[in-house]
Amino acid sequence: MHIRGCFYEILFVLLPYTILVIFIAANYSSEQSKPRRMTEFQMSRQDRNSTASTYAINKASLDNSDTLEGISSSSSSPIVDGTTVAQFEESIQLPSAVDFLPHLTDAASLQPSYIESKHRRGVSIVIGIPTVKREKKSYLIETIDNIISNMDEIEQNDTMIVVYVGEQDLANVKIIAQQIRLRFGSFIDSGFLEIIAPSSSYYPDMNNLRRTLDDPLERLRWRSKQNLDFAFLMAYARAIGTFYLQLEDDIITKKGFVTTMKTFALEKTLNSTSSHWFALDFCQLGFIGKMFKSADLPWLISFFQMFYSDQPVDWLLSYVLNIKTCGLGESSKICAKRLAEVNIRYEPSLFQHVGIHSSLPGKVQKLKDEKFGEIPKFTPHHNPPAEVRSSIQPHQSYTIEKAYAGENFFWGLSPKRDDLIEFRFKQPATVHKYLFRSGSLEQPSDRFYNTTVEVLPVDADRLKGSAGVAYNVTKDGFLVVGSFNSIGIAEGVIDSQVSELKELRLHVHSDMKNWVVLRENAVPTPKRLYSVELSAGVL
Repeated sequence: MHIRGCFYEILFVLLPYTILVIFIAANYSSEQSKPRRMTEFQMSRQDRNSTASTYAINKASLDNSDTLEGISSSSSSPIVDGTTVAQFEESIQLPSAVDFLPHLTDAASLQPSYIESKHRRGVSIVIGIPTVKREKKSYLIETIDNIISNMDEIEQNDTMIVVYVGEQDLANVKIIAQQIRLRFGSFIDSGFLEIIAPSSSYYPDMNNLRRTLDDPLERLRWRSKQNLDFAFLMAYARAIGTFYLQLEDDIITKKGFVTTMKTFALEKTLNSTSSHWFALDFCQLGFIGKMFKSADLPWLISFFQMFYSDQPVDWLLSYVLNIKTCGLGESSKICAKRLAEVNIRYEPSLFQHVGIHSSLPGKVQKLKDEKFGEIPKFTPHHNPPAEVRSSIQPHQSYTIEKAYAGENFFWGLSPKRDDLIEFRFKQPATVHKYLFRSGSLEQPSDRFYNTTVEVLPVDADRLKGSAGVAYNVTKDGFLVVGSFNSIGIAEGVIDSQVSELKELRLHVHSDMKNWVVLRENAVPTPKRLYSVELSAGVL
């Protein structure tokens, strides 16, 4: 009993101390674990925030939303008792064209209002040509004709032309498109040539532009619209080919320019010291003859959209190049050196500006690229032996005989009704197609009008009664195979049933006030291409 009583006394004394020790130890352990739990909480919170931010950026990179919005404070849950983490319910959205052109929220604004395309893709070079309806003179058809005539078949198979008609009135678009199709229908059907026009809703209110550079409103509207036209055309063309070449609708080219450009571009791209080039410059004037990698076009498209009403298009290109090469405070010498590495110039120039009347009404410009060199007045060719004569009186020594011999071009005084230029072959010639070009750069109005191309086959009597040959026959037995069009060109294919020819002639059917320049006569035969340059210049 005494031992049991002692035990209870000891238990009674020690129990309170034991409870006190346990309580103190528990509190100590809790205080010790608080920093660790807070650290874990903060790391967990940071991880969740990081995950939320990463999700937002990734979503923005995939999102096609058209506005830039911040993270809304109302979207996050309030922090209560330091235990609730803010949750992002809205993503960060990157800016797009709509931020600079709010009227483009309507998806139809970015759809062409007119398009002629065979959806050809995978070419090396896409040539972009913007055009509009001009008040005085249009150079478009002559420009396209010159581009095509200076390309061979191999070059055409690796190249495309996209003509952008920057007109808001669809009726005007169709008129221009019809003119193109009338002359180049076969090239459209083959997919080599495409025509597009923007929706009228693509353009903002051009009467409500911020005034810049102290320009008159008309000039401000003109250059602002031009920037937007270039952006649309580049956006359309960038998926078609490897390189994009910017031209205008009033230029001429040099023979073989496509091969020259492609060789130069590949050479610079494959060279480790120049592979980072941004622009290749094949003409010193404005925005003519500038080539870009299609993959780099978004830089220009975005820049044009942001500053379309602030600067002309060629100035904007200069700013892009300077931003890529020059730092603040750096010397002009260093900047020029870096600029030459990303904007590489090719000489001699491959393009020349020939238009006098600008697309800006009332503006006359006689800009010429001095690096282009002299425009060839004629190109000699090997022609089939023939007796050549003309009833049109030549000007000075510009005779048809010298032109046919490749010594000069033919320039004749005003033709009269029933005047003839005759090519009587010394040996019968098999001719499948023909091409005659009249007029010149210096004398654009000196061209043939109301003039037919006629041939005299060896077996003309047999063909007269042939139902398969749909040609009119003249009183003296010639077949009328074609005529000169409105721009002074006669081109066509001769029916295969028409065998060897004795003679080919040009027949004038009405008096002309103008003089006439005949600058090309091409007569292909199965063995060789016989042609003659009879020209005072190049269209």
